[in-house]
Amino acid sequence: MSQLSIGIVGLPNVGKSTLFNALTKKAVPAENYPFCTIDPSVGIVPVPDERLWKLSELSKSAKTIPAVVEFVDIAGLVKGASEGEGLGNKFLSNIREVDAIVEVVRIFDDDKIIHVHGGIDPISDIEVINFELILVDEETVEKRLSNLQKDIKAGKKEAVFEGEVLAKTLAHIKQGKLVNSLELDEKERLVVKMLNLLTFKPIMYALNKKAGGKNLDELNDDRYKKLLEFFKTEKAQWVIIDAGIENELKDLEGEEKEMFRNELGGKDDGIDSLIKVGYTLLNLITYFTTGEDESRAWTVIRGSTAPVAGQAIHTDFKDKFIRAEVVFNQDLLSSGSYATAREKGLVRTEGKEYVVKDGDVIEFKI
Repeated sequence: MSQLSIGIVGLPNVGKSTLFNALTKKAVPAENYPFCTIDPSVGIVPVPDERLWKLSELSKSAKTIPAVVEFVDIAGLVKGASEGEGLGNKFLSNIREVDAIVEVVRIFDDDKIIHVHGGIDPISDIEVINFELILVDEETVEKRLSNLQKDIKAGKKEAVFEGEVLAKTLAHIKQGKLVNSLELDEKERLVVKMLNLLTFKPIMYALNKKAGGKNLDELNDDRYKKLLEFFKTEKAQWVIIDAGIENELKDLEGEEKEMFRNELGGKDDGIDSLIKVGYTLLNLITYFTTGEDESRAWTVIRGSTAPVAGQAIHTDFKDKFIRAEVVFNQDLLSSGSYATAREKGLVRTEGKEYVVKDGDVIEFKI
């Protein structure tokens, strides 16, 4: 499958580029992933997954290759972007190309780092960004509706159905709501998906704090309480990060990294949480292949059947699929070897209809 990407957006001075730099220091060499873009604003980031390293240890693999997510640093957004303010048009066309969005929101007060709108108000920041995205979507839907009018008047069935779905979507947008919060059935979703609307993409929020700073979450500030209430209402995914610390620690690993993080006053690695949540946001799961040559994590869309999942390795695996030998990673690890897992009856033979589960270890037979 082609690489899925997450766009990092935010107002100026919220720590967006700092976060991107911290993320991309974790980046993997692109040569392992031939489909990747070599672009300074794109980072190919490995998904933290202990299961892979345990399997690699078990198989004594020569190589270990993690699953990856692509993060794209998108130009800072300003009010009026939908009318072309700032880098408006570039910003919006870049967002069109990504599959999900992470909005970086500043939750610390610091007189030295000015905020584009004066004071720190996370809800207001989110509203500015979402409002710009909503405006663009409104224009897109209205344009499509206007192009459909002729076919709707002629009573063409498909056009009438599309018109109804778009009218419902437009009404939702005009209430200032994101399209991803609109309840749609499968057929309606297909109609909306074709328009590639910005707010139809899944959105998560990265709350950027500053070690030793006046952080709204630590002050239990009303602005923070309102923010949590907003996330609850929107059923939104969010993580807390300290982009500054993570950027400073980007070249360190393991215990040394933890020691310096504590010294700098940081709590935990929000970057890992961000990558994991981003992966889930894209509706992805991981399956593994393992052996002496390599252990590797493969990425597939949740709900994929075995032949479709095999395609991630090679197109032949879909076209010439005969069967798959499947064992759950935990069963394989606790058995201590593939042979023991087989003796215990933990290795199953599955056919074309089998839906791959997160954590499966698979050997494809073609």
